[in-house]
Amino acid sequence: MADKDYAPLSTACVRALNDRLYEKRKAAALEIEKMVKDFVSVGNTSQIKKLLKVLGCEFAISQNPHMRKGGLIGLAAMAIGLGKETGVYTEDLIMPILTCLSDADSRVRYYACESLYNVVKVSRESVLPMFNEIFSSISCVVADPDQNVKNGSELLDRLLKDIVTESKKFDVESFVPVLRERMYTRDRFVRQFLVSWISVLDSVPDARTVKYLPEFLDPLFNILDDSSPEISTMCDNLLGEFLGHIIDKPELVDFAGMINILISHSQSPHVPLQMMAVTWIREFVTLAGSAMLPFTSGILTAVLPCLAYDDEERRTVREMSRTVNSCQMKLVKAETAGEEAEEKNKLELPSVMEVLTKQLQRGTVQSKVAALKWVYHLFIQIPVQMFQYIDDIFPVLLKTLSDHSDEVVILDLEVLAEISSSKTGRSNSSDTGTSPHFKQFILSLLKLFSADRNLLEAKGSFIIRQLCVLLSSEDIYRSISELLVMEDNLKFARLMVETLSTILLTSSELFELRTKLKELSSKESCHLFCCLYQTWCHSQIATVSLCLLAGCYGHAGDLIRLIGEQEVTVEMLTELDRLVQLLESPIFTFLRMELLDGDNELISALYGLLMLLPQSEAFSLVKGRLACVPHVQKQDKHRDARKNKKKKFMDEIDFPSLLEHFQEVVTKHQLARRKDKTSAMLAKGGHSISIS
Repeated sequence: MADKDYAPLSTACVRALNDRLYEKRKAAALEIEKMVKDFVSVGNTSQIKKLLKVLGCEFAISQNPHMRKGGLIGLAAMAIGLGKETGVYTEDLIMPILTCLSDADSRVRYYACESLYNVVKVSRESVLPMFNEIFSSISCVVADPDQNVKNGSELLDRLLKDIVTESKKFDVESFVPVLRERMYTRDRFVRQFLVSWISVLDSVPDARTVKYLPEFLDPLFNILDDSSPEISTMCDNLLGEFLGHIIDKPELVDFAGMINILISHSQSPHVPLQMMAVTWIREFVTLAGSAMLPFTSGILTAVLPCLAYDDEERRTVREMSRTVNSCQMKLVKAETAGEEAEEKNKLELPSVMEVLTKQLQRGTVQSKVAALKWVYHLFIQIPVQMFQYIDDIFPVLLKTLSDHSDEVVILDLEVLAEISSSKTGRSNSSDTGTSPHFKQFILSLLKLFSADRNLLEAKGSFIIRQLCVLLSSEDIYRSISELLVMEDNLKFARLMVETLSTILLTSSELFELRTKLKELSSKESCHLFCCLYQTWCHSQIATVSLCLLAGCYGHAGDLIRLIGEQEVTVEMLTELDRLVQLLESPIFTFLRMELLDGDNELISALYGLLMLLPQSEAFSLVKGRLACVPHVQKQDKHRDARKNKKKKFMDEIDFPSLLEHFQEVVTKHQLARRKDKTSAMLAKGGHSISIS
């Protein structure tokens, strides 16, 4: 190629730049530097541009690696020669060098690093318009397999950081997307490089990097999980610094733009990462307040599973999660107080209910407890909104009654009691003045017990007793009795009545209801007695015990005589024995004391019971009690007055109709037992035939 093609370079200089020896290329570079200084001194820009074109287009992109090296050293020499004038030619100087940073020859890449370093060192702030292109190229060579190239990139990296931290012209906003684009890399050298740059950004005056956190928070959390302790520690420290900035200047923070990122990392199996995510969530809830309400479902998804941690390693995560859960719950205010809240800060109730329902169905004991507390809180604070979801949550709450944890069941009952006692949500009201949801709940509960006998036998008594604490025991017993009257499943009805009877006669929670039935001193109490009686006929002994509790001794004697006319079974004798044990319990102390009054109806009823019993321990107990009855009774005006008052209301009870109803129900049970026996015999016979 003719010499003029490389003008203004001399033939000797061109030859030296092409030489394989570094010393000769270095000598040529010094010649170029002097030449450029001369051009600058006389303002010969045309020659400068020609030289830039020759070095950048002919040498730096040549097929000959030595020529490329010559071009790189020549460009660096030009920058030195240009001095303060470098800024005018920065792009033409740098672009060819960036191309060589990705060269296949490691020596070329190394010289490209060296050349770029020299150009940047001279140019300083002038390189900032091209900073993103430079950064993108360096982010590739920091992980170069050649150690010399890597070392060169580190020197260049430090120089760029110095320029950026000293400059007020650095465009952070345009740089952040370039940075974020590379942050999902798995290469540890690149990760370290990127984290160090975020740290530099944080130190740039007036950069307010916290504003851009949503752009690179997610990859930062990913890097926190790096296998290299050095990198993860760097990232941990950086995240700690950013959290400090957030606490100091919350007005700059885009909480909404970052909360979902934190939620996504809160269930990481990597404990430090999870701890960092939950720590940030805790601060967000504290600092942002109601702005976090729309993200409640995600926050609950993040923290509720953490409540079950019991290992030492994740104890801190558990405690922070409790704090987050508590703070988030407090953000939900009463409907009247929340009306002024901005539309964007509204609770997204559908998604919240979905999360809570999922926890109740498949969560741990701790998360179920938390979910139930949430449901209860929501029904208290925003009942109108919550009752829109009653058809979805109610079946889930009922099913939760089968949970193995008593704590869960108790809380579940509290929620159901709150719903059942609420006047919200329905236009109709019941005759008894109870909540419109009460009957629905009792009906659903009976259906649940009917479908799940194991639940009734294992937890039925516990559930009903707790409900009697939370709600009116009279309303519960009355409603169950009214519904059981229509029950076609006789076995279930009997089992249910026996459960109710045992609770009534043994539980301290039912003291007031027992007192009301004992006195029968009002039309209301007599009506309650009749209501219970009609249902309790499903269990003959339960009916007798109800009459004895209510002081209907004459009718109790009539029932005992009817029982004596039936087939005596082992089951009946077992129930009679249980009745005797109840009569000996503290609940029936009042009845034993009334034996002192010589009440002939009571004495007759007990003698009837005695005649039903075989000569057993129960027989001896009743016989012993009757033997203690005094032959002479003293008159007591107050006692007689109480009896007369009670008799006045009892006379309004249609005992013959009750007795007739009792006989009808007993007959139904007898027919059902015979039918079952016949079916069992036929089934057994058919089975024998099929075998033969």
